[in-house]
Amino acid sequence: MRRFFQLTLGCTLLGATLMQSAHAQSSAPYLATYVDAMPNAVAAGVTLLKRYRDASRKEGGNLRFDVLQEIARPNRFAIAEAWTDHAALDAHAKAASTLQFRDKLAPIEDAPYDERVNNALYVGQGKNENRTGAIYVLTHVDVIGTGKDDCMAALKIMSVDTANDAGNISYEVLQQANRGNHFTVVETWAGRAALDAHAMAPHTRAFRAKLMPIAGALYDERFYKALD
Repeated sequence: MRRFFQLTLGCTLLGATLMQSAHAQSSAPYLATYVDAMPNAVAAGVTLLKRYRDASRKEGGNLRFDVLQEIARPNRFAIAEAWTDHAALDAHAKAASTLQFRDKLAPIEDAPYDERVNNALYVGQGKNENRTGAIYVLTHVDVIGTGKDDCMAALKIMSVDTANDAGNISYEVLQQANRGNHFTVVETWAGRAALDAHAMAPHTRAFRAKLMPIAGALYDERFYKALD
């Protein structure tokens, strides 16, 4: 009996530690930024974004800085980034490399610079797999205010089910900091076959069905590849 209580106490302490870790992780700001270059400035945009990515990854507090290029429309890009805290993010916003990037982007951009600051909602470790040829999916999910809790519940189930899909590398759900009913889903897949199979999976179809009555805007899903 004593051994049982020792094990129970150990599990309780472990669970508390994991909850604290999850809470600490949730304080990290995650950004999803959309950048559109003019169709005749794709090469210049790629060069500019790569330079910005490399400089940002060297900054203190950076956890992630991936630059993605939309597959169907190569002049559209997305940046997926994460920072240890808002102080690190603020320092990044004032860095010389950031200011230089914004200055040089202005003459070639085809749409306003769209930056959205998010909090981690359901973010796992992700699988340690080769990402060569991987497809990245960024989806903006917008629901009506009264549908926020239902959407969060559906996204939680979706994040668990998708992690078990063949070819899934990661599935991250972010919640916009200033609009709690707006979410960004960042997915990574081993290839197009795995992504297509996921789209036809029963749990994906069930998620879409739950979302339809509470959707506040078009389901904005975009496919990307990572810039080398």
